[in-house]
Amino acid sequence: MMLLFYTSQQVYTNYGIVSNYLRSLLALGLQGFLIMICVGIYAVLIQGVSFASDPIASIWGVIGYTVLLCFTLLKTGTLARSILNAH
Repeated sequence: MMLLFYTSQQVYTNYGIVSNYLRSLLALGLQGFLIMICVGIYAVLIQGVSFASDPIASIWGVIGYTVLLCFTLLKTGTLARSILNAH
């Protein structure tokens, strides 16, 4: 009886480990997809910056977009894990 309880408890624990591993793996793939979206949006935003009219304002605009890109890239992992409930 004790062996049966131990075995069923071990199967449940292993199922939780496998489930969390698969969720983490899917979260990693989703994070890569979100990174590609962020970089694509960044490229579109940078193309819209006009360097001919005011170079200083354009440089500050590019710096602002770059800081925004860095922030969003750092948050993609957290977002992907929270969407898939991976921990």
